[in-house]
Amino acid sequence: MTRAEAFRPGDPASGFDLVIAGGTIVSHDGIAPADIGVRAGRIAALGALSKAPAAERIDATELHVLPGVIDTQVHFREPGLEHKEDLATGTAAAALGGVTTVFEMPNTNPATDSAAAIADKFRRASGRVHADIAFFAGATGGNTAELAALERLPGVAGIKIFMGSSTGSLLVEDDAALERILRLGQRRVAVHAEDEPRLRQRRPLAEAGGGPASHPLWRDEETALLATKRLLHLARRTGRRVHVLHVTTGDEMAVLAGARDLATVEVTPQHLTLAAPECYERLGTLAQMNPPIRDNRHREALWAALAAGIVDVIGSDHAPHTREEKAKPYPASPSGMPGVQTLLPLMLDHVHAGRLGLPRLIDLTAAGPARVYGIAGKGRIAVGYDADFVLVDLKRRQRIEESWLASRCGWSPFTGMVVTGWPLVTILRGAATMREGELLAPIGQPVRFQETMPGQVDAG
Repeated sequence: MTRAEAFRPGDPASGFDLVIAGGTIVSHDGIAPADIGVRAGRIAALGALSKAPAAERIDATELHVLPGVIDTQVHFREPGLEHKEDLATGTAAAALGGVTTVFEMPNTNPATDSAAAIADKFRRASGRVHADIAFFAGATGGNTAELAALERLPGVAGIKIFMGSSTGSLLVEDDAALERILRLGQRRVAVHAEDEPRLRQRRPLAEAGGGPASHPLWRDEETALLATKRLLHLARRTGRRVHVLHVTTGDEMAVLAGARDLATVEVTPQHLTLAAPECYERLGTLAQMNPPIRDNRHREALWAALAAGIVDVIGSDHAPHTREEKAKPYPASPSGMPGVQTLLPLMLDHVHAGRLGLPRLIDLTAAGPARVYGIAGKGRIAVGYDADFVLVDLKRRQRIEESWLASRCGWSPFTGMVVTGWPLVTILRGAATMREGELLAPIGQPVRFQETMPGQVDAG
């Protein structure tokens, strides 16, 4: 008998599986003190529940209760690259950081570009993951005919396109292939937008001996802008909705502001927090990612776009590599950095600094991802939704230490940084996955999406 069968919703007088009492809820209705009653893994009641019977009770006095974070861009490296990360360690990092749902990217080895590869990932995830999980199917240019069927499989987040080369072998660089992909299927497509021909042309700039500080020179603003413009042109021609990942430039934001009818936008905490040239001087190749960390002018443009409502989602682009790999001389060093565990602490620190408010934060990390991808039952603290929460202490000052990190790579570009605001308890479908830095049992399941398609197979 499943947990859902054992605890079916009933009369509120019969009590709850869990009551979170005394906290301040941050929800669609604002910021206000209220208790939460949970039954059968879903939110059953909001309000004054101090006297309601409950099998378990959590005292959230002086804490804020946020919707569980949905991180829609992580690279957990399994299969094929488990020496960097795997599904268990990656989702452990997620739970420790207040993340309850993750979307895992397809640039593994082999790439996740077929129904068999997706089924293999779900088999690997079964019983091992500490967050609910969905997987992207990767577009290769050679699997175009399969993509419409792949995006309909249960637990599949959608299609991921790499217009510019990054870690792995997935690449679709020419407009004809891109248009074929965009014409097939209906769900929103997630895109890494860098112009591959310009990257090849400018590669000598990276090899000229300037070190990692050359990274934003090689992969310059125009490389990003060209790809984003090409993508929007093709999206307009085909009528396909697109989600532009890890946008890094003010120029792109200006263009994307005029395409709100078909394009949504992601930024990362790294691009909101770090700036060139300082980050390359201090961190070297540990600051190397694609698209690059840029100068403060672009960082401020990202914050302005966030304030203007152009940004829909914050994703971590968690992309770990070992220290040994990152120690290779640039540009042989791989691009990418871990980030799923530090996403929420960094953004809470920005809230503390006054750069954004809590309602905007939960829209970017919960409601926004659910809205963009059509996630069923997640992203809000509302009756009937999954009981996914993170309890945070907005006043707690905490140093990010390597001893806290769960990622197999063992490092973070934010090690040593003191932040204000910290996740204390992570709850997934009514069960704690983390308490005060202690990781609990892996109970992650495939993510459900709003689309109901005929002929679906079991994601497990």
